[in-house]
Amino acid sequence: MAKQEDTFKKVISHAKEYGFIFPSSEIYDGLSAVYDYAQNGVELKKNIREYWWKAMVQLHENIVGIDAAIFMHPTTWKASGHVDAFSDPLIDNKDSKKRYRADVLIEDYCAKIEKKIDKEVKKAEKRFGDAFNKEEFLNTNPRVLGYQEKINAILKRMGQSLEKEDLADVKALIEELGIVCPVSGSKNWTDVKQFNLMFGTKLGADAASSTELYLRPETAQGIFVNFANVQKTGRMKIPFGIAQAGKAFRNEIVARQFIFRMREFEQMEMQFFVKPGTEMEWYNKWKEERLNWHKSLGLGEDKYRFHDHDKLAHYANAAADIEFKFPFGFKELEGIHSRTDFDLKAHEEFSGKKLQFFDHETNTNYVPYVVETSVGLDRLFLAIFSTALQDETLEDGSTRTVLKIPSILAPTKIAVFPLLKKDGLPEKAKEIVADLKYDFMVAYDEKDAVGRRYRRQDALGTPFCVTLDHQTLEDNTVTIRNRDTMQQERVAISEIAAIVNEAISFKKWINK
Repeated sequence: MAKQEDTFKKVISHAKEYGFIFPSSEIYDGLSAVYDYAQNGVELKKNIREYWWKAMVQLHENIVGIDAAIFMHPTTWKASGHVDAFSDPLIDNKDSKKRYRADVLIEDYCAKIEKKIDKEVKKAEKRFGDAFNKEEFLNTNPRVLGYQEKINAILKRMGQSLEKEDLADVKALIEELGIVCPVSGSKNWTDVKQFNLMFGTKLGADAASSTELYLRPETAQGIFVNFANVQKTGRMKIPFGIAQAGKAFRNEIVARQFIFRMREFEQMEMQFFVKPGTEMEWYNKWKEERLNWHKSLGLGEDKYRFHDHDKLAHYANAAADIEFKFPFGFKELEGIHSRTDFDLKAHEEFSGKKLQFFDHETNTNYVPYVVETSVGLDRLFLAIFSTALQDETLEDGSTRTVLKIPSILAPTKIAVFPLLKKDGLPEKAKEIVADLKYDFMVAYDEKDAVGRRYRRQDALGTPFCVTLDHQTLEDNTVTIRNRDTMQQERVAISEIAAIVNEAISFKKWINK
C-alpha cells in the first residue's frame, strides 16, 4: 500500500514539475478536485482526444461527430432521469465528521481482498518459476477462489441493495464488514443518504426573470436531443453512431485521486443507434472494439479487465466497464452500456416530438435502441501518464526518469540541440526547427550539457532528440536519439521528418 501511495505521489509531483497539470487557482490555495492542464498536459490531452476521434469517427463511415452546448433546456434533465435519480449514496463518520461514498468504501474493502489475491499469485510465481500458469492458478487455488467468492458476494449484495434503493442494507453491509473511517478509524456511521450530483446555475439578466439550468452531468443527452437533426441532415441509416467529446460537471462530494475523480471533467462518448433486438450483438461488438483500441496504445494487456455491472442504471439492460490498473488499483476507465430505447422515448414524451427512424426495408417506424461507449478523457490521461512514468537503472549504474508516453501521443515529438552555443550551430539548429515545426511540435534547447538535455526531454516524454555538431555543418547529418532505446543514429537532416512520421503513424498504431 505504501509503495502504491509513493508511486502515485511521484506521478502527481512529476505532472506539476514538468508542466502537465497544475492545481487550479493555486495562488489562492486552489480549489478542491479542480485542475488546470498546463503547457505539456494540454498537448497530451489534445493528442489523446484526437487519437480517439480518428478511431471513432474517421475510421467509421457510419459514425459522425457533434459538439453540443453545455447549457441545455432544463426539461432535458427531467426526461433523462437526472433530476430524480442522479445521485450517490453518501455516509458520514460521526467521529471524524468526514463524508464518504458508501459504495466506494465497500469497493475499497474489496480492493484489499484483491491485494491478498495478488500476494498469493506472487508467492506462487516465486515457488513455481517458469512453470507457473497464472490463469490456471486463479481458477483452481482454493484460497484465491475463496477470496474471489467473497468479493463477488459483497459486490452483488451492494448492487442489489442500491438497485432497490435499500440504503439501510448498504449501511448494514458496511457494519458487517467492519469497515472503519480512513481518518478516525471508527465505525460510528450515520445512515446512508442519496445526494444529487448536478450543479445548478441560472440563465438570464436578473434574478426575477432568470431560468434555472444545470451544468450538464454527461455529454450523452446532447447527442440524444440531436438524433433527428443528425439523422435527417446526414441521411444516416440504422445502424449509425454520433460521437462527442466535451466537458461535463458533477458535484462530487468525495472527489479524490488527483484527476481520476473531478468536479469538472471531459468525456469522449459515442451513442450507436441500432434496430431493437440487435442491441446485444452490437453491445458485445463494441466491448471488443473498445478494448482493442485501448490495447493499441501498448500500455500492457494485463492492465485491462472487464467488470460486468450487477447494479444496472435505470436506462440499461446490460453494462460493463473496462477497468484499468491505476497506481491505486483497478478502477473504471470506460463504460459500455446497452441503453435500450429509454432516452429517445423519454425525450419524445417530454418534448412531444417524434424521435424515430423510418425503415424503408420494412416500411415501419421505430425508436432505435442505443449502445453507448463512454471514456473519461482525464482518466485516460492519468492511465497513460502514470504507466509511462518509469525509473530506469542504466548499464553504467546511473538512473533516469523517463516518461514513455506512446510516441503518437507525446506532447513534443522532437527536441533539437546544438552541441555548442557557437560556431553557427545554434543558427543551423533553428533552421531545422523552423522547417519541422509545420508538421510537428518541436522544442529547441541549448542549455546545459547534452546529457542533461537528454534527461530533461526523457522526463517530458519527447520521443526523439536531434543533436547537431561540427560535422553537421560539413555534410548536413545529425545524431537522432530514440527515447525508449536510447540508441543514437547518424542520419541526414532530410530524413528526420520521415523517421518521426513512421514512429507516430496513426495507421501503424491503431492496427497493432
